[in-house]
Amino acid sequence: MPNLEHPAYPAATLLHLEGLVPCRESQVSMLLSIFGERQQFSFPSIFIYGHTSSGKTYVMQTLLNTLQLPHVFVNCVEYFTSRLLFEEILIQLHGSSETEQTSHVPCDNFNDFVRLFKQAVASQELQDQTVYIVLDRAEQLREMEANILPAFLRLQELTDRNVTVVLLSEIVWELFRPNTGCFEPLTLYFPDYSIGHLQKILSQNHPPNYSADFYAAYINILLGVFYMVCRDLKELQHLAVLNFSKYCEPVVRGEANERDTRKLWKNIEPHLKKAMQTVYLREISSSQWERLQHDNREPGQLKGLSAHTHVELPYYSKFLLIAAYLASYNPVRTDKRFFLKHHGKIRKTNFMKKHEKTSNHLLGPKPFPLDRLLAILYSIVDNRVAPTANIFSQITSLVTLQLLSVVGHNDQLDGPRYKCTVSLDFIRAVAR
Repeated sequence: MPNLEHPAYPAATLLHLEGLVPCRESQVSMLLSIFGERQQFSFPSIFIYGHTSSGKTYVMQTLLNTLQLPHVFVNCVEYFTSRLLFEEILIQLHGSSETEQTSHVPCDNFNDFVRLFKQAVASQELQDQTVYIVLDRAEQLREMEANILPAFLRLQELTDRNVTVVLLSEIVWELFRPNTGCFEPLTLYFPDYSIGHLQKILSQNHPPNYSADFYAAYINILLGVFYMVCRDLKELQHLAVLNFSKYCEPVVRGEANERDTRKLWKNIEPHLKKAMQTVYLREISSSQWERLQHDNREPGQLKGLSAHTHVELPYYSKFLLIAAYLASYNPVRTDKRFFLKHHGKIRKTNFMKKHEKTSNHLLGPKPFPLDRLLAILYSIVDNRVAPTANIFSQITSLVTLQLLSVVGHNDQLDGPRYKCTVSLDFIRAVAR
């Protein structure tokens, strides 16, 4: 029994659409209910959000193209100014036949866009149909003029036309809402694919030379290795294509059949562990990876992998690590001598405590209060450092990384003066 049903569209079309959007039937059914029939007014604006690779863009494109609904699809990253965005919407609305003519129509503000949009709808005879304007990566609208986002949300009211604006984003609506208020869109959430969904979607792309069960077993092994570190469907598809030839080697050589999962797993396991080092990075091409597998070399032997890349720390994070290191290994009584230019006369004495006769590096780092860290930071940085949110956010990152050390040195955290330690090994690890 088909999951998608709507009286305005043929059952065969909906069945075909259901096969194109696996594991997203509930979201498509909700969108069909919101859209209604072609001539009916839909909701003025819809906000669709979800994590990367959750199917937002693909589902919207497939839905609008399969049902042949009049629509405009624009990526806000590519068209990053209001003028580029307006003109691209008008160009797509007019169609390819009038692209050259409409590309020279100036559209500098939203008033011009509303006027030209009405003309485009009339020229294309779309008055009796809902026109859908889909803005992908809609979070870029926040970088444009303050009136752009509120105006798009109520474009149906401003133009007095049957138009629905669909915003696709990876962040929640609360980060969009202007302080002055605006028309609230209808929000729809796309959850992440579960491991069962990923198994079903990836198994659909099995090569014709092998059985579906054989490829499904391979996908099950792949997800067992990568699912904990990678939920991105596109990245998993890339990894599945890249490593399938290695999985098939025992079958091709005649050493095993498609049901010998144990032999196939032993053959592919070391190569999947190598692939774990470059998840998301794409630092080598597919041909380089195949050559690496053929030569049985380690990934670090190829130039440009993450083991050889240089990561630059933020400017103040470098000085924060240095200040934390100095505070961990220098006694408090030496701060005045080391970090003040005019510290006055200091009496020399040979008296040393028993534990100070041993090198501080052998004794390990000592805990220090947060205000001492800031005092040392202000003294070692050349220019004047304002206590901004940027500084405190970097301190928070440092303290978060050392939270276990904090708990180890202090049974209770005493408010804003809690203590932490920074060792030389920790600085080297962060610098890598």
